[in-house]
Amino acid sequence: MFLIKRAYSNKTNIIIGLITAISLSSFIYLEHYEIFSKLLNTFLALISFYLLLTINKKSFVIAGFFTGVLWFYWIGNSFQYYELEFLKYPVIIGIGLGYSLVFYFMTIVNKTWFRILTIFLISFVHPMGFNWFMPELILVNSYFPFSKAHFALILASIYIFIKAHGFKKAIAIVPLIFITYNSGIYIDSTGLKISMPQLMTSQNQKWQQENLAKTIDKNFNLIDNAIKEESDLIILPETVFPVVLNKEEFLMDNLLKRSEHIDIIAGAIYLEDDNYYNATYHFKKGNLDIAKKVVLVPFGEEIPLPKFLVDFINEKFYNGAQDYKTASKPTDFNIHGINFRNAICYEATNEKIYQNLGDTKYMIVTSNNAWFTPSIEPTLQKILLKYYAKKYGITIFHSINGSKNYIVRP
Repeated sequence: MFLIKRAYSNKTNIIIGLITAISLSSFIYLEHYEIFSKLLNTFLALISFYLLLTINKKSFVIAGFFTGVLWFYWIGNSFQYYELEFLKYPVIIGIGLGYSLVFYFMTIVNKTWFRILTIFLISFVHPMGFNWFMPELILVNSYFPFSKAHFALILASIYIFIKAHGFKKAIAIVPLIFITYNSGIYIDSTGLKISMPQLMTSQNQKWQQENLAKTIDKNFNLIDNAIKEESDLIILPETVFPVVLNKEEFLMDNLLKRSEHIDIIAGAIYLEDDNYYNATYHFKKGNLDIAKKVVLVPFGEEIPLPKFLVDFINEKFYNGAQDYKTASKPTDFNIHGINFRNAICYEATNEKIYQNLGDTKYMIVTSNNAWFTPSIEPTLQKILLKYYAKKYGITIFHSINGSKNYIVRP
């Protein structure tokens, strides 16, 4: 409730907090509007961290509120599909207040060194399992490397710049000069001809029964076109078949027959032992492999709360639906002798899906971003995938419904 106190409503504090939040969020919106400038992103990254370390406590907390809104306002968009549209703006305000509370705890010790420590540590803290707030993401499109170690070095350099006097401030610039880099063009190829058709089916149309036949026909037409083009593999997005696919014998038979001519990756629900899974189906030479999702979306696919609250929320807000179940470990598909790690949407932005990669150099990610578009959600997701692709040296093929497909290289 501290935001409604008079001290926090001071216009100067609000303006400084807003400017800081805009600076800290600018990298997302620059990429979203296709403004690509490493120099500009590098400058804004340094300004953002400088402001975070120097603005007063009240402005810092206000910056937390606006940062939460600018990064994650899109979460409210999905509520309309649960017939809970009235919650959209309360959720957005709640997100802002949540991050203002996080930023408040980052100022309990009102010292610059403590802010550096908490800014560095915040990306290790995942409230309700949601791990998309990492301040070092601002470095992804800059001239700076963005590993945890480099992030700590950059924060330390800014600290030296703040505390030093006169020509001694130049000392802070030295390590920054040495760690800047200009990455070259990454050249790698699977040697496969891969088809990733672009789908833009709106979420409010996707699951309507009267559209089901049209949706299925479209999917088969895409597969048939890929076969005609002699593609080795077609990748279709998450839940592209809006049914419990393994219970649809006619569809399964037709997909298996087509897989004699092309490997098919397609997302759909999978039912096993009365448990539902968000899954990826791999049809290959008349055979089937299933990859069940490992990491679920908090409040979208599971409620990360005690069971009595889970049951209450599912009953009151989700018409009694049960949470999805998860696999215990990631799945790799072997496609024409090449291993591809499978990831479904949100889990591609989680460390768990990158464990035990071995010699796997490629990942297939399928998403349904129609839940959140139009918004900056697909852009923030793409920046996160750039982060993990670089960190783990993996090439990501991302097939999406609702936003543009793309390939991310390390």
